Amino acid sequence: MLDPRLLRESPDIVRAAIAKKHLDVDLDAVLALDAAWRALLQEVEQLRSAQKAANNDMAGLPKGSPEFQARVGEMKALSARVRERETALKAAEEKCRAAMLALPNIPHASVPEGRAPAGNVVFSTHGNPDAAPSALAGCARPHYDIPGFKNLFDFDRGAKVTGAGFPFYIGDGARLVRALLHFFLDEARKAGYTEVNPPLFVNAASATAVGQLPDKEGMMYETAADSFYAIPTAETPLTNFFRDEILDEAALPVCRCAATPCFRREAGSYGKDVRGLNRLHQFDKVELLKWVHPSKSYEEHDKLRDDAGRLLQKLGLPYRVLLMCGGDLGFAQAKKYDLEVWAAGQKRWLEVSSCSNFEAFQARRAQIRFRSKETGRPELVHTLNGSGLAVPRVLAALLENHLQPGGAVQIPAALAPYFGKDALSFE
Repeated sequence: MLDPRLLRESPDIVRAAIAKKHLDVDLDAVLALDAAWRALLQEVEQLRSAQKAANNDMAGLPKGSPEFQARVGEMKALSARVRERETALKAAEEKCRAAMLALPNIPHASVPEGRAPAGNVVFSTHGNPDAAPSALAGCARPHYDIPGFKNLFDFDRGAKVTGAGFPFYIGDGARLVRALLHFFLDEARKAGYTEVNPPLFVNAASATAVGQLPDKEGMMYETAADSFYAIPTAETPLTNFFRDEILDEAALPVCRCAATPCFRREAGSYGKDVRGLNRLHQFDKVELLKWVHPSKSYEEHDKLRDDAGRLLQKLGLPYRVLLMCGGDLGFAQAKKYDLEVWAAGQKRWLEVSSCSNFEAFQARRAQIRFRSKETGRPELVHTLNGSGLAVPRVLAALLENHLQPGGAVQIPAALAPYFGKDALSFE
C-alpha cells in the first residue's frame, strides 16, 4: 500500500507509476473517495466535540429542570446524528481502503520503460549456452522428448488423479527433486538465511498484506469452507511472520528461507510454455526473504539476486539476469530482476527466479516496523524476496543441458552428494 500522504500531496507521482506499469487504475476516483472519507471524518469529529460539550453543559444543570429536559431531547437527536455519520464514515473508510489497495507500488527510478516482456533489459549473462554438454555432443532435446522421461515424470497419471499440471515424480525423479531442495536450502543457510517450515495455507489478511489480494489474476486456489488460500509461494506466509510487529533495528536484516510446495492456477497458460516441466500448477520451490533497513534496501536486493545466481553457477547452468521493465514489473514490486536459465533442448530461456524489492509497500499493508534509534519512532521496514530456486525449470534445464549421448543425464558435482550418484538414468 502507498503512503496516503504521497497520494494527497504528490498525485502526479502516483499517476506516473500507474502509467509506467501500464495498469488501468482510475486515480481520480481514488482521490475522490479519499477526500470524501476525510470530509466525513472531520464532520464526525466536530459532532463528537459538540456532543462532549453538550454533556459538559448538562452536568451543570439541575436534573428535572426545563433546561435539562430540553437538553435531553437535543442530546438524543445529536447522538442519533453521530451514530448515523459514524456508520457513513465506516462505509467510506472501507471504500477508500479498497481503492487504496488497488494502487500499485511506485517503480524505482532505475526501472526501464516498456509495456511488455520485450522491454526488459538484459542486465548480465553468465556462461555460454552454446557450450552446454548436450549441445556440444549434439544430443540436446527438450526434456519431455527424452526417451524414458515418462518413467520418472508421469503427467498422464497426475492428470487422472488431479488434473493437468500436477505430475507424479517417481523413483530417481522424486529423488532428484529432493536433492535439489536440500542443495538449495544448504546453500541458503551458508548465505545467512534461517530455515523456516511455514503453513501451506494462509488467511485473506496474509494474502492482502503481500499484495496477492485483491486477486487480480486469479492465481490462488481458495478453500470454500474456510476461506483459506493455498500458498502460491512461501513469500506469503514468510512475509506475514512479523505482521503487526516492531523489530529491533539492530537485528536487521532478518533473512529467512523456506522450501514448500507452491500452488498456482496459472489461468490463461497455453502452448509450448506449458509442456513438460515448463509450467505446473503444483511445484516445489525454495524462497529467500529479507526484512531490511530502508537505507540498505537496494544493497540487500543486489545480494539477494547474487545468492540466487550462485546456485545456477554451481549447477553449471548458463543463465541471464533481466531487469524488468515497468509493464512487466508486477503490481507490488518497486524493482525486480528475473533469472532465466538456458534450456539447450528447447533452445529457450526459462525463468527460475524473480528477485523483488517491494520497499515499504508490503510492510505498510502488514504493519511490519522497526524502532528507529535516531527518531525513537516505529518506521516501516523494506521487504525483499526471491526464488532460490524454483525446482521444475531448473530440473528441465539440468536434463536438457547435461544429457549425454547414451541417454543418461550427468549430475553436476555440487549436486551429486545430495542425489547419491553422478548420473540419472531413465530406464
